[in-house]
Amino acid sequence: MTITLIADVLVASLLVATIITCYILAKRIERLKADESAMRQTIGALISATDTAERAIAGLKLTLGDCDRTLAERLRTAERYAADLASQVEAGQAVMERISQIVSAATLVAPKQAEAPAEEPATISRMASAAQSAAAIRARAARRLEGQAA
Repeated sequence: MTITLIADVLVASLLVATIITCYILAKRIERLKADESAMRQTIGALISATDTAERAIAGLKLTLGDCDRTLAERLRTAERYAADLASQVEAGQAVMERISQIVSAATLVAPKQAEAPAEEPATISRMASAAQSAAAIRARAARRLEGQAA
């Protein structure tokens, strides 16, 4: 009888230990399931964010392509304007050289005409006035060119 009683107490204590272990395992399983659902939500949010990022990258690639084309077009336009401006500056310099030659010739001719009494004084004064105007224009153009060179 004592052996049976000891065996029953031993079986009862093992049953209690089994019940406690089952309870602890059930709680752990519940936590794992809760973590699994949280992980599934996190994975879903990550997939959604990845899709959004891929769409944004595709949009940025399109925008970059548009910017590249626009910039290339503007650079070509700027190069054309620069070439036009350079040719206009060269033409302006050629005009300035001609004006300089005219002024030089006018200053050489003006004293000779002053010596000749047969010429009209109005013609001489007009030529002198034109020579002075040309010299003033030449001086202003020279200052502008110096300002652009600086």
